[in-house]
Amino acid sequence: MLRFTKMHGLGNDFVMIDAVTQAVALTPEQVRHLADRRFGIGCDQVLIVERPTRADADFRYRIFNADGGEVEQCGNGARCFARFVRDRGLTTKSALAVETLAGVIYPNVEPDGAVTVNMGVPRFEPREVPFAASARQPVYDLDVDGAAVPVTVLSMGNPHAVQVVDNIEHAPVATQGPKIEHHPRFPKRVNAGYMQVLDRSHVHVRVWERGAGETLACGTGACAAVVAGRLRGLLDENVEVRVRGGTLLVSWRGEGEPVWMTGPAVRVFEGEIDLERL
Repeated sequence: MLRFTKMHGLGNDFVMIDAVTQAVALTPEQVRHLADRRFGIGCDQVLIVERPTRADADFRYRIFNADGGEVEQCGNGARCFARFVRDRGLTTKSALAVETLAGVIYPNVEPDGAVTVNMGVPRFEPREVPFAASARQPVYDLDVDGAAVPVTVLSMGNPHAVQVVDNIEHAPVATQGPKIEHHPRFPKRVNAGYMQVLDRSHVHVRVWERGAGETLACGTGACAAVVAGRLRGLLDENVEVRVRGGTLLVSWRGEGEPVWMTGPAVRVFEGEIDLERL
């Protein structure tokens, strides 16, 4: 039997698995079954907590999307990770160094239970996203069905393409989002973000997530949106980001500086599941 905890960050939900105290070796098919909302537990991502492989980290965590593919980074998952390892008694630290495929991130559990995460320094060079372009630009025209869609492209440890829209409710997230995700200029696919700027410190954001579809919240997508808005001169340093599941606080001082994100992490329930029956 596999022990798990169901958690969410603003409705972006996760199956958390402790691979420190139990042996875990999941196949992509098993991940897909765990994520299935009818035949499994149901989640946007499966997060696996492991011992670190490097001396400067407290833990390692691996992120698997609902389609079974492993990805580099997850902002809401990072917050849930920090609460999970403390709630499970795996650490007593509030400030953690956590190893991911994208590098080490630094979540901190606040006294009120919210979690602040140093999400790292955003990267803009096309080869680092990765994105097919000859040179870095603040905005690229992406050909989608013959129309030029202006997007800001960057990596928050995972790839993002952010566009500014007039009305977030009418944004073509479900129709255009999958086309951007699989656009040939993104060899590892991309998260397609849509941002409505309300004023210089408030935005609404929706994200079509790579491998998961639209979620109620995307932490790295919220960070990428603020970075994109700052690069375009639309936003101030501290921004309240409204997503469908609630609100995140994102701060970015500018190029060469890390992005900071603060938001909730909630435990929903715990249980056991027999992988042999999946």
